[in-house]
Amino acid sequence: MNEGPKLTPRQQQVLDLVQIAIERTGAPPTRAELAAELGFRSANAAEEHLQALARKGVIELVGGTSRGIRLKSGTLKALNEGRGRPRTLPLPGFAQLTLPLVGRVAAGSPILAQEHIEQTYLFEASLFTRRPDYLLKVRGLSMRDAGILDGDLLAVQKSREARDGQIVVARLGDEVTVKRLRRTSKAIELIPANPDYQTLLVRPDDPEFALEGIAVGLVRNTPLS
Repeated sequence: MNEGPKLTPRQQQVLDLVQIAIERTGAPPTRAELAAELGFRSANAAEEHLQALARKGVIELVGGTSRGIRLKSGTLKALNEGRGRPRTLPLPGFAQLTLPLVGRVAAGSPILAQEHIEQTYLFEASLFTRRPDYLLKVRGLSMRDAGILDGDLLAVQKSREARDGQIVVARLGDEVTVKRLRRTSKAIELIPANPDYQTLLVRPDDPEFALEGIAVGLVRNTPLS
């Protein structure tokens, strides 16, 4: 049985890091990222190991891009069979999230239904206070004084529960709104952060109301000029 080219322990570690980065982020690492993870003094040391892997035929290096590393099909097969790859290797520098951007949501349908997803974005996980499940594009200025503007991308963690004072995503019939939550003895209040908008009052047993999630971060979606 062909076991493939023999790698040094360091070369195997570099190869493992490349594969795990691709799995987690959808893209290979840069030389600088590899150097940081492996404790090299410079990206040149990572480049030397990559060149050695390329000579042994397990990867292909593509010029003109900092992430120009491709795994050969035979390498992918061997790695996917689990040969020598540490699944639990900590890679904080590669902690990235692929988040779907949710568009308009039809009444009664799951917010993450495939037909509602407009596109996906890749972000560093450290941007968010808690791990989000999706992004929602903010419409309007009702949360302006909380720093949430029209067109911003709100990172949302799915939840059916929230504490008073938290900014939430709530469904009211076929509309999804972003407001600050407060409960009273008689109603659920969805409070804007803009005096030009009125507080929405909802009965706790209103079948048109559902809590969809909690805001855990914000990305300013400024168009390129």
